[in-house]
Amino acid sequence: MEKQFTVKNPQGIHARPAGAIMKKASEFAATQVSLELNGRKISAKSITGVLTLGMKAGDTVTVSAEGEQAEQAVEAVGAVIESVLD
Repeated sequence: MEKQFTVKNPQGIHARPAGAIMKKASEFAATQVSLELNGRKISAKSITGVLTLGMKAGDTVTVSAEGEQAEQAVEAVGAVIESVLD
């Protein structure tokens, strides 16, 4: 399961939203939750990985998940990506 989401936070994905993404991804039993941007794919369950993607406002990020609860994980992580967290 995969779906694209747009970063809406004017400051992009910095430490606080990256932590929220990692926390949300870790709540699901999906064996793998990934983020992909500009050909780079990382685990959404790794705060370091999330930060190294360098997601900026307006970027379109692909969220994918495999395993149990994959669809719910993609939607929940996507909602965090599209939210505006300070």
